[in-house]
Amino acid sequence: MSEMIEGHGGELALAALRAYGVTEMFTLSGGHVFPLYDAAHKAGFPIYDVRHEQSAVFAAEAVAKLQRRPGLAVLTAGPGVTNGISGLTSAFFNASPVLVMGGRAPAFRWGSGSLQEIDHVPLVAPVTKYAATVAGTDQIPAEVARALTAALTAHRGPAFLDLPLEVLFSSEDVAAPGAPEIPVVEPDPGDVARAAELLAAAERPVIIAGSDVWGGNAIAELRAAAEALQIPVFANGMGRGALPPGHPLAFARARRPALDGADVVAVIGTPLDFRLGFGEFGAARVVHIVDAPTQRAGHVETAVSPAGDLRLILAALADHTGPRADHSGWIDGLRVAEDAGKARDAEAMAAESDPIKPARVYGELRKVLAPDAVTIGDGGDFVSYAGRYLEPAQPGTWLDPGPYGCLGTGMGYAMGARVTYPDRQICVLMGDGAAGFSLMDAESLARQKLPVVIVVGNNGIWGLEKHPMQAMYGYDVAADLQPGLRYDHVVEALGGAGETVEKSSDLGPALERAFDAGVPYLVNVLTDPADAYPRSSNLA
Repeated sequence: MSEMIEGHGGELALAALRAYGVTEMFTLSGGHVFPLYDAAHKAGFPIYDVRHEQSAVFAAEAVAKLQRRPGLAVLTAGPGVTNGISGLTSAFFNASPVLVMGGRAPAFRWGSGSLQEIDHVPLVAPVTKYAATVAGTDQIPAEVARALTAALTAHRGPAFLDLPLEVLFSSEDVAAPGAPEIPVVEPDPGDVARAAELLAAAERPVIIAGSDVWGGNAIAELRAAAEALQIPVFANGMGRGALPPGHPLAFARARRPALDGADVVAVIGTPLDFRLGFGEFGAARVVHIVDAPTQRAGHVETAVSPAGDLRLILAALADHTGPRADHSGWIDGLRVAEDAGKARDAEAMAAESDPIKPARVYGELRKVLAPDAVTIGDGGDFVSYAGRYLEPAQPGTWLDPGPYGCLGTGMGYAMGARVTYPDRQICVLMGDGAAGFSLMDAESLARQKLPVVIVVGNNGIWGLEKHPMQAMYGYDVAADLQPGLRYDHVVEALGGAGETVEKSSDLGPALERAFDAGVPYLVNVLTDPADAYPRSSNLA
């Protein structure tokens, strides 16, 4: 006989959530979802609250990304849910298994004009893997299980559940949820063998590894495949650090000569989107390895596209026993280009200038960041420099908005990262434009004793818009912010601390103070508004 559980809708939901590994809730308080709070409070289940619903979803997404398990955001009805849609959409593009549980006006009065009455499901369905309204209290555990199973099944992504007021507040006696059963997508052996043959026989092969390699827990298999086949590896997204910077097959600065000269490019666990020139690599044949058939590129011709569990595919590549070419000359040539690129970067990161160049900010950060620090990019121009100059030493330590490019992730990601890693350095790299989206949630961090370091590159402009508009039209509009604005004073007023830095020589000491502060601390760096990241390069 199945074990039974009894309680109101919040208690039934919590039992199912725990069965799937959820250990905390991110939310902004709302009456429609009180039973979920009641269940969590009585069970000692942590609740973290924010000042804008998008930050709750971004915090849940950070947990999902970093821990490779479901993150939970609970949003009240109407504007609570609609405020969270940008977060849901980012999670959709990032393959993050986030569950958003939304309150809903009572079903028995539907159409009468209840407070915040709107049908959320049609709004969120295009950016979720599963979206449903729970029809009865007794159905809550099963619906939570369906939603989380969908979220965790490759290709992973967010799910949404709508909980009408009377469904959530009522009580039932139902069967306890069982253990999760997440299906594994088996790749076609022929596709895998063809990919292995192409890579082994290529004279100038390249691997580009993306976020799904981390999300699919395939880091070890990637390293084994690269080492077995002796192929240079570049990474983007959360694939960064998959091979540590000192690894003989790890490359970052030689990307252009690698892609210009390659005869086979294997893109693993990331889409062939704008960050990779839409998959157009000259005469090179493209091997696109994805975690599900739905992720195969339809806009370019590929030589082969194995689809399935990335651990299985990469392990098979590592085990390939067929003929293989000698790649040592190719690797040595790329190493020369890599070393030259690093030398140029080192010069830029040490530059003494007034005002401060963004590269110098990252040069100083590299001196103080621990190998396991989590760095979070929230911005456009300023964060483009981060993608170039920061090299994560470990996988799973880099968070950026991903291909959707949504600003405002910073404080939510910081909350999720701090909850995940209470003892690590958490550093948010934020443009002054991005600061306008989420900086009020520094109050949420301060109030709940979640210290992080926030480095704002403050150039007083929307850098990705002002310079291109000037180049195209000879003028710009709607591209200026207040120069020298004291974002550090904002964080101080919200319960944290901070300072403004105007000289390069003051950067190092300011960063050391920030990491020792024990509160949210904002280092407001006045950077050169004339310095623009080259648009020919995309944040990887």
